[in-house]
Amino acid sequence: MLSAVPRSPLRCLCTPKRPHGSGTPGRSPSPAMAGLKPLVAVGQVTSTPDKELNFAACAGLVREAAGRGAAIVFLPEGFDYIGRDAAQTLSLAEGLDGDLMGRYAHLARDCGVWLSLGGFHERGQDWPVTRRIYNCHALLDPAGRLVAAYRKTHLCDVELEGRVTMKESGFTNPGTEILAPVSTPAGKLGLSICYDLRFPEISLALRRAGAEILTYPSAFTVPTGSAHWEVLLRARAIESQCYVVAAAQSGKNHESRTSYGHSLVVDPWGAVVAQCREGPGLCYAEIDLDYLHRVRREMPVQGHRRPDLYGTVAAAGLAP
Repeated sequence: MLSAVPRSPLRCLCTPKRPHGSGTPGRSPSPAMAGLKPLVAVGQVTSTPDKELNFAACAGLVREAAGRGAAIVFLPEGFDYIGRDAAQTLSLAEGLDGDLMGRYAHLARDCGVWLSLGGFHERGQDWPVTRRIYNCHALLDPAGRLVAAYRKTHLCDVELEGRVTMKESGFTNPGTEILAPVSTPAGKLGLSICYDLRFPEISLALRRAGAEILTYPSAFTVPTGSAHWEVLLRARAIESQCYVVAAAQSGKNHESRTSYGHSLVVDPWGAVVAQCREGPGLCYAEIDLDYLHRVRREMPVQGHRRPDLYGTVAAAGLAP
């Protein structure tokens, strides 16, 4: 029977700095050149309606992570801002070709890192007609190019009496497709956002399409996060045999909203290998694809599925 390789949780800022190459300042050598496994950095922030303060906080984390040799930096849902109400949320939104995403593209180039930015409050091409936005997970490469833009397909409409009321569908358009996993220095990345976490069909479809890392940038509330956050993330990792990376909002975003936090990374065996403490910060994890393939080889659940009994979980446009 397979035994999990012991992994000590990596708390915020606990990973020693990696050596820099002799090239552009702020850029680190590739993991292959340095003989190291790819390092990912997972950001935890407390976004507010102030976009300038939010960018300053996020940029500081990205630069810190780049200085420690991270290949990819993950930021949470609402990294750009969290509005007080639907009207403010709509008024602050921008297009992917707007000033804010341009600044993040420059940041990616300057630091030489991939950026997972999700979800971004996006004014899409249909904004003039619908006056509604998309919740968009944007992936930038180290040249600042937009490599992928996944738009959240499951919108969070929840009413927990006396605790939480959310109606994302009141001002947001649902996405219409699941994107194929994207090749990155850390592995093949499958993109999702927050509430998508509750629907294993996406993770299974992405796994079938070749994903090795599943991402769930989120802004869970305290009631839902304390009950469901870690168990759902570990379940997605176990059933898909993927790494799971989940950047999260933490703390008081404004007078009527507090987020749960606990950004973390789960390995393909379901062990939490990195987690942030309370408040803004970073946690780090190495992505060990040899370990991932060992888990899949020794317990080949993908090959044990019975599509003859319950069909195949797949998504339109995703090759198996």
